[in-house]
Amino acid sequence: MTTMTIRCDESDKAAAVKVAEYYGFDLSSVTRALWKQMARTHRIPLDFGNYEPNAESLHSIQEAESIIAAGGTGASYDSGRNLLDAARS
Repeated sequence: MTTMTIRCDESDKAAAVKVAEYYGFDLSSVTRALWKQMARTHRIPLDFGNYEPNAESLHSIQEAESIIAAGGTGASYDSGRNLLDAARS
């Protein structure tokens, strides 16, 4: 067994602790799991991509923001079927 010391920004650590605790882990367990996965897969399991919503998603986001800004809640439906029927029309 070995011990490591990691230097990081305190706000990053605090945010990481919240995420780990949400899933029922502590940072040490998450770090060990990361290393085990790297050893098992011979990869670094990190996603450095930056999600960019497509045009349809951007339009939907803008529409929702407009509804909220206007104080409205938008349409409501009493069943999934009614929602799908409305979406088709």
